Amino acid sequence: MYIPKPFQVDDWNEITAFVKRHPAINLVTVGENGDPMATLLPAVWDTRELREGSYGTLVTHISKGNEQWKSIKNGQVGLAIVQGPQAYVSPSNYEKKLTDHKVVPTWNYQMVHLSGTLQVSEDRELLRQIVSGLTDFHEQGRAKPWSASESDSEYFEAQLGGIVAITMTVTKVEAKYKLSQNRSEVDQRTVAADLSTSSKLEERALSAEMLKRL
Repeated sequence: MYIPKPFQVDDWNEITAFVKRHPAINLVTVGENGDPMATLLPAVWDTRELREGSYGTLVTHISKGNEQWKSIKNGQVGLAIVQGPQAYVSPSNYEKKLTDHKVVPTWNYQMVHLSGTLQVSEDRELLRQIVSGLTDFHEQGRAKPWSASESDSEYFEAQLGGIVAITMTVTKVEAKYKLSQNRSEVDQRTVAADLSTSSKLEERALSAEMLKRL
């Protein structure tokens, strides 16, 4: 990923927290014929066991009806894109619009890229663990969390037969927060104030992220 220095994020705790807040990935792979394929998938990044050359394991599952998993060879490299809030930034927010007019529109966003080697499996026990883990992750905090164990066992097993497990051994982590850090503080605050009045939830969320860093 292209990351100019002002937008680079290196803080491990910040990066892992960001992925937890946005627990879905666009999994990008390339088939034997060179065609790229991508699917939006729920995922959990397990960083409890770190070792040299490995930044934990990303786990997810994909529908058997999706041709992408059939094109993945075990050990193949894949890219998981984690996307946060994003927004158009108008030049009208910049001080220089009143002086030399050297201003143009831009796009602000937050993003993490996880790269690594992939493994595809139809192992039922692994699938149970992945589905239960994803469920527990998303149910936490609810007044009455639902557990996979509550599902009718025969129905649950039948559903497992329709999905395939995908795990990624993460070998590269890149994080980029493009939040107008290359602009003056006045410009940053003006952009944040403008986005805070947007009718779009993600633009208001991006405004809050900008203000947190000022």
